[in-house]
Amino acid sequence: MARRLRPVGLDFAETAPLRLVFAREMTAPPAAVFRALAEDVSGWSEWFSAVTLARPSGDGTGREVRLLGGTRFQETVLAARAPEVYAYRVDTTNAPGARALVEEWRLTPAGSGTRVQWTFAADGAAPFRVALKLGRAGLGRAFRDAVTALDRRLASAHT
Repeated sequence: MARRLRPVGLDFAETAPLRLVFAREMTAPPAAVFRALAEDVSGWSEWFSAVTLARPSGDGTGREVRLLGGTRFQETVLAARAPEVYAYRVDTTNAPGARALVEEWRLTPAGSGTRVQWTFAADGAAPFRVALKLGRAGLGRAFRDAVTALDRRLASAHT
């Protein structure tokens, strides 16, 4: 059953009670990475293995996302400033215990490539927060694998 989460703004990525931050460098330039994140939403399932479906909604102001295991999200895009930041808030989800969620992708030049920083900002019931803390290593691995797969995908698109 989907529940409505607390509507929070972009600043929640910095002020959330629980923040998981991961970073990795890619060879693709920031503009290409930004396009993959913000403009090719349906392509997420091709490079982020946990994502089984992603599609824009609300004329591009929102997203519908489904993950392996059946978790579903309806999201609102909070920021899409090319080529620096792409962020979204989860409005409704079937994930138990969640109260507020924001994900922020920050892109900065790193030589001829990009440093990608992903912040997973959350608030929720104590069991939800504990589960996220325990799942930190798995989320980090999923992020690293996704960024590696996206980098490969972008490299093959330009060869």
